[in-house]
Amino acid sequence: MIRTPRRPLSTRQAPVTTPPAPARNHAAAAPVPVLVLLLAVALLVLAGCSSGPSAAEAADAGYVNGDGTVRTWPPEKRGEIVELAGETMAGDPVDIADWRGRPVVLNFWYAECPPCRKEAPDLAALATEYEDSVEFLGVNHTNEPATAQAFERRFELPYPSLYDKQAAGVAAVQGVVPLAAMPSTVVLDPQGRVAARIIGLADKSTLASLIDDALAEVDGAQ
Repeated sequence: MIRTPRRPLSTRQAPVTTPPAPARNHAAAAPVPVLVLLLAVALLVLAGCSSGPSAAEAADAGYVNGDGTVRTWPPEKRGEIVELAGETMAGDPVDIADWRGRPVVLNFWYAECPPCRKEAPDLAALATEYEDSVEFLGVNHTNEPATAQAFERRFELPYPSLYDKQAAGVAAVQGVVPLAAMPSTVVLDPQGRVAARIIGLADKSTLASLIDDALAEVDGAQ
């Protein structure tokens, strides 16, 4: 009987082992949901819309928030005569030069402005009260006639408004009424010069007092 010689132990092959795969970092690999990114962008946009410019930025840009601030000028400190003419929202010609010798109240407004709507009934009442001695004129450089006339009908304004598409009214009182301060009200003296102005919502009693001061100048000149 022939025996087969055994293979030496040293020649046996070691069992092959596969190293374990490295653990995957699921937190790092997981994609950020698109919805979360969109929400973050939306929040940034809203934050940008809700935060207004600083006071310094506003001053540099020429914008002033209307806060009801009143300023008056004595006769010797008043500037040049205000020239303003054009067409009303109804298409009729208007020229404040025709009203020389009477005080004129200019109200700068637009239909979407909440304080403009709030003060409109008081302006209508004052225009009716002083209809025999004072002229009132609205100035609107924002709205088209259809929108402006709807506002005038809603609040029963007894006076016209200038269709100030080219902002000639604002230019006429440059330095007195900041472009972005709406509403603003200017009282012209009998000569057509700026005697007083209110930046922001006009208090009825305050405006009446300013009108009375301008009327006193008419009486004093007679």
